[in-house]
Amino acid sequence: MPYKIAFDIGHKPRGKLDENLTELRDFLNNNGFICYNFLETPITHNSLKPFDVLVFACPDFSKVSSLEISEISSWVHEEGGGLLLLSHAGGDRGRNSNLSELSQNFGILFENDQVLDNSYNLGMENMPIITSFIPPHPITNGITSLCYRSGCSLTIVGTAFSIASSNETSEPFSTPLVCVAEPEKGRVCAIGSYEMFRDRIGGGFNNEEHPSFAYNLFSWLISDYRMELHSSGAIPEITPQEVINPPQSLNSMSMNSELQNLDISFPGKISGSSDLIGLLKLFQSQINVIKGTIDKLVDSVMITQENKFERKVSQNTPSKPIILEESKSEEYLKKSFTPGIDDLLESNGELSELPPKPQSFKKSGESISIALPSIDDNSELKSAPKLRFKKKTKKEDLIAEKNGLEDKLNSIKSLINFMDKKLKAGSIDKKSYEKRITQLKTDLKKVQSRIEEINKEL
Repeated sequence: MPYKIAFDIGHKPRGKLDENLTELRDFLNNNGFICYNFLETPITHNSLKPFDVLVFACPDFSKVSSLEISEISSWVHEEGGGLLLLSHAGGDRGRNSNLSELSQNFGILFENDQVLDNSYNLGMENMPIITSFIPPHPITNGITSLCYRSGCSLTIVGTAFSIASSNETSEPFSTPLVCVAEPEKGRVCAIGSYEMFRDRIGGGFNNEEHPSFAYNLFSWLISDYRMELHSSGAIPEITPQEVINPPQSLNSMSMNSELQNLDISFPGKISGSSDLIGLLKLFQSQINVIKGTIDKLVDSVMITQENKFERKVSQNTPSKPIILEESKSEEYLKKSFTPGIDDLLESNGELSELPPKPQSFKKSGESISIALPSIDDNSELKSAPKLRFKKKTKKEDLIAEKNGLEDKLNSIKSLINFMDKKLKAGSIDKKSYEKRITQLKTDLKKVQSRIEEINKEL
């Protein structure tokens, strides 16, 4: 019997099976697994029982509730569930999510950073090629290299352990990238890059060894306890409507195609609680199908409207922001030049033309005066008060650059101290230490030199 993988879509994931993870989905469906669209919100222990693996493919501006974290944790511990957590560059802060609140229950944290490597990469520093797979593990069995595209690093805070680390040339270097844990009956894996599994991109799923890595990963996430449950037939069935179908374009999709297949009839007699539960599950599945269809339609309409709006507005929008001085002009702008959507749309629903760009500019010293049109009560154009715009001085730019360089200087010094401590503790060999220290001292000299140049200019 194929093992069942639930891909959460209730927490706005960046990775979606029917959009940018289709290659992973088809690969898994052809190799002993079935991928499901998991729409349950909130997620509960009971709703997870039919599934062997739960995947969070980088929630985006959405957080898992404390109740869901508790329910998911109990499912992993008691039902032997497999949990896969995938993040992105910037970690929780970058995505405004909270995967670390879930992963810390298993001894893992996602860092708010990005793994970069100028020496070993797939054409860009944010696509490092990693080759350090220690200790040996079933997930990395037979794997010699992976592309860790646009990913963050991890930190171990409990009994979890790392099975893949960044290179010595990476920043941050020699840090965990793939971590695993085995709490009671279940299994957990955390990876800081969901883009390793994305469709049709460099360093994505079509990378040479990524399919093998994915197969090893999902095979390992099936715990021994789940295998025993399958053998004994103790796992409940899932209604067919919850299975993800191959992607279908919205233009060719009939709005009624899925709805026509729904059967909302039910027997006149309900003999017991089991019949009632079966009926409710059927209705729940049908509601999920309808919800998915509505979501697709809403997203499509919103994207279409946004594109229309951007095309019209971009023709009359300055390419660079201008800093306004504090004056009465700010109140004037809010009153006269903040159109609502009704003002921008004509009666036929199309965007109306915006006021033309000012034809002339009058320069005076460090400021620019622009004559803007205004509309009086009789909708006639009249001359508006002149607005003064400030230009940033060269001195301000230099000071800002110096502040940034001083922060970088402190970071490099901290890294040098950290490397000294690692050498004294014997956690790094002398050759690797000298190589890293040489690079850090070179960077240190460059930064100090630039700060001296700025000080002279100031």
